[in-house]
Amino acid sequence: MCKLKINSVLFLILLQIFLVATAAFDETCESDREMEKQCRLHNYKTVKPLLDYFRQVRNELEDKEIKENKLNELNSDLMEKYHEIVRIHEKFMNEADLLDDYKNKVLKGESDLQLSKNKVEKLESEINSQQNIIVKLKGELADKTTNLRNCELQFKNLNSSLIEKDKKIKIFSENIQNNTEHQKTLEVQLEKSKSKLINKDKDIQLCQSAIDTLNRTSENIREQQKKIQLELNESETKLIDKVKENQLCQSEIDILNKTLLNTLVPTSCSPFGDYPGVHQLNVSGVGLFDVLCDSQLAGPGWIVIQQRVGGNESFNRNWATYRKGFGSYKSDFFLGLEKIHRITSLQRHELYIHLVALNGSTYNARYDDIKISDEDNGYKLSLGKFSGTIIRDSMIYTENMKFTTFDRDNDESGVGNCAVIYKSGWWYRKCYSCNLNAPYGPDLICYEKNKIELKEAKMLIRPKEAMKK
Repeated sequence: MCKLKINSVLFLILLQIFLVATAAFDETCESDREMEKQCRLHNYKTVKPLLDYFRQVRNELEDKEIKENKLNELNSDLMEKYHEIVRIHEKFMNEADLLDDYKNKVLKGESDLQLSKNKVEKLESEINSQQNIIVKLKGELADKTTNLRNCELQFKNLNSSLIEKDKKIKIFSENIQNNTEHQKTLEVQLEKSKSKLINKDKDIQLCQSAIDTLNRTSENIREQQKKIQLELNESETKLIDKVKENQLCQSEIDILNKTLLNTLVPTSCSPFGDYPGVHQLNVSGVGLFDVLCDSQLAGPGWIVIQQRVGGNESFNRNWATYRKGFGSYKSDFFLGLEKIHRITSLQRHELYIHLVALNGSTYNARYDDIKISDEDNGYKLSLGKFSGTIIRDSMIYTENMKFTTFDRDNDESGVGNCAVIYKSGWWYRKCYSCNLNAPYGPDLICYEKNKIELKEAKMLIRPKEAMKK
């Protein structure tokens, strides 16, 4: 900037000198026109370098002024940019302050949100615990409702059983009355025997006194005493015989009572052919128990050992429950492995299976020699010869298989306990083609040509000779 001012001053000085020299030169040349050409030439030669220099300096000055103007403009723009930057910086600082305030508010909001989340989690935990309690209470209520229904059914069954038992008791009372009369007759005979014995005792006493008298007198009396002793021995023998007769009479009475009990309480449903329903049987090894007799599906005399008619009974039971039996005769039930074993051990029985598909179609299968072994052999199942309206013998898969429950695995499956997988006890192999104890749904099936999904199933047995009758 200083250099430009110095050049300008120098340029003005030189320009002034040039103007003075030019004026002087013009005054000299005016007097001599002839020398004008030479003056001009001389002036040109003298001034030309200086003019060239002045022209160069003027151009440089013009360039300098242009650059200075541009520089001033740039400085002005720079100042404006600087002021703008200052304004932007101030705005940025204000925005930064606002951002810090916002960050503080966000942090406070996050803290409040975390506290809210903790409260929500706590409330959700309390709600879940309350829901679990509600579900548990609902389950207990459902169990109690089911138990109440079962109790009502049992009460009704007990009422019907009591009516049947009243009838049987009446029959028993009549038989007992007859036995009582017979016993009274025996007691009369026993009294007569006792009176005779008393008389004999009196005779013996008289004989004994006579013997004492005779013993004091002579040997003849001793001989008579021997005879009397013989008679006494005979009397004692007769007395012993009478006592044995009384014991035999009592044994005959006991045998008669047992025979009467066996006569009145049969071992199968055959005597109840015209009276289906719940009846009582008397089977050796089990005693008295109720069964459901059926005369509608395949003729008279059938004992229903298993029934699925759409009830709510669970068949996912342990070994002890399947051995004893469970369920209601008016809904789903299983008679019990031990009872079925005892019944099929008395004589040859046949098996009849009645199936109702979801579409309403009915099927049946018959086997002519069903047996269930004892518990030591796992209640192994054998069936005999197959016949029926169902084409495929699906039960053949259970032939000679032991019974399996979730707590006693007797199957041949290599993937686990079939009773656990299919939630029911059955005579599994690997695992089954027909499971009539499976839960209602896709597992309650029997295979014919294709899979038959079932809504009802029943298993019935009766003595083989009942079929011949």
